[in-house]
Order: sequence, then C-alpha cells, then structure tokens
Amino acid sequence: MDRKNISSIIAIITPGIIRLLIENRKINIEDAASLLYNSELYKTLEDEETKLWRLGYPLLYDMLEEELTTGFITFPEEQM
Repeated sequence: MDRKNISSIIAIITPGIIRLLIENRKINIEDAASLLYNSELYKTLEDEETKLWRLGYPLLYDMLEEELTTGFITFPEEQM
C-alpha cells in the first residue's frame, strides 16, 4: 500500500482514538491530539510495514493508554 493510502487510513482511525482520549482522560482535543501525535504508537502506525493500521481504533487506543501509563507498548502477536 502506498504512503497516500496509509495516510488516508490513519486519518480515518485517529479521530476515534482522540475521542476516546477526550472521554476517558477528560482532556481537551488539543491535548488529546498532542498525546497521540507525539506517541511511539503513532510513529509505528505511520510505518506501513507494521500494518498496525489494520487494527481497530479501540485496540489502538488501549495500546496508546498502555504506552502513556507504562512507557511500553504490547503489540498483538499477529502484527509482529
């Protein structure tokens, strides 16, 4: 898949993750977006080879929360 398609998919996924951050952390949209876009998860999501974009946003949100809480991300077995 080319970079343009990946970017399009990420643009569809990210609002769901941001919404969950806002709801669960009680933060504003700017802070939620900053948490996501500055995360290691987002960098990994942008890497087409990881195919992380195939996961639904609820699972990606859980992975982001793990990163924000522990500093680590547990990737599903099928992704690695």
